Amino acid sequence: MADLRWYKIEEKIPDGDFVMEVKVAGKKLCLLRHAHKMHLVQNSCPHAGGVMSGGWCERGQLICPIHRYAYNLETGRGAGGQGDYIDIYPLREEDGVTYAGIKRSLFSRLFGG
Repeated sequence: MADLRWYKIEEKIPDGDFVMEVKVAGKKLCLLRHAHKMHLVQNSCPHAGGVMSGGWCERGQLICPIHRYAYNLETGRGAGGQGDYIDIYPLREEDGVTYAGIKRSLFSRLFGG
């Protein structure tokens, strides 16, 4: 995890289960809570570019609203036969504030920043 930079999630996080778009480090991502656990994933469906924050969760999977492709919230793997995945980003909470871990770019790792 040394190659991660932690960014505060600025948006107000709702109580209960939700799916919403957040902006972290210039990236539009999908933040959600399902079954009392928060997850942060890419916001673009790898199948057809649907906006994942417009989707919903079922049985531990995030469902794309366009073609109903399903992605495991823990691993990012697509449902059987899909052959694709979504990126998963780590979250941590400190003093009631939620942070997202974003991989540092190669340039940033080599030259700092």
